[in-house]
Amino acid sequence: MRPTLLVALLLLATPATAQTLLIGNKGEDSLSFVDLATGREMRRVKTGEAPHEIATSPDGRQAAVVNYGGQTIEIYALPSAQRIRTIDLGANARPHGLLWLADGRLVATAEGRDALMLVDGATATPSVAEIATGAEGPHMVAVSPDGRRAYVANMGSGTVGVFDLSTRAKLRDLPAGKQPEGIALSADGRRLWVADRSGDTVRVFDTASFAEVAGAPTGKTPIRVALTPDGRHAVTSDFGAGTLSVFDTATAKPLRTIRVGAPDFQQVTTIFSSDGRSVYVAETGIDRIAEVDFATGRVLGRLPAGDQGDGLAISPVSMR
Repeated sequence: MRPTLLVALLLLATPATAQTLLIGNKGEDSLSFVDLATGREMRRVKTGEAPHEIATSPDGRQAAVVNYGGQTIEIYALPSAQRIRTIDLGANARPHGLLWLADGRLVATAEGRDALMLVDGATATPSVAEIATGAEGPHMVAVSPDGRRAYVANMGSGTVGVFDLSTRAKLRDLPAGKQPEGIALSADGRRLWVADRSGDTVRVFDTASFAEVAGAPTGKTPIRVALTPDGRHAVTSDFGAGTLSVFDTATAKPLRTIRVGAPDFQQVTTIFSSDGRSVYVAETGIDRIAEVDFATGRVLGRLPAGDQGDGLAISPVSMR
């Protein structure tokens, strides 16, 4: 058989979704690794207290996990699932929002210290810098594509803090409703989407003028907001309704509502597959992750999770 034909046959036989879904199980202090091609949980490892948000490294071969019940960020290697580093953020940090930037830095909120943390995660002994937010309850974070500006949803203050990561200075606070929590930034960095969980509203800000330029009603208790990979749609995860509210990002107009489950399923974190065809929704109340076909809104199935599985990330590294 010709080598080129053999390679083609092997590619056809390889599952198109040979990727791994990582799940932070905050109710049992563990991290699950689920194969997306088969829906099987490949491994589950112990973590620190109340693991929450997860971020994968730019090459997908490492994953960072915040321990919301403690003060650390843990780094795990893939596909071994071994913990290779623990980063201490200091007493009462309670880290929550987390991103792994293209330059190797980690950015995390520290809700217990009302701070934003910058971590040089590329070294064996990472350095940690702390920026005071001057606001209460910094929960989720978004960072501009160039890595220079951070936006922090301050749940306790009803604002979004804007920070220059180069100078480590706060630029301003944007009024963002009653209790802003979910936050997402467009791929070009020009539009910031913020979900106000107590106001049942999603707000859109222009990042050049800092003006609020649009807004729309959501389902009850929008707890997260995510953008499709192609940037055409925004989706809020409506904790109090068991739905996803879908918006046109060009106009901020509501397009449709996707029924995922019952309100007592307690859906939280929502992420898209890299091709945008599937959206994964953490249902902490039933310890499952719903897989939804975005085009049709049909729930394709539910993947296994541990107790109160919440934080989600996808790595291109297969555990098989």
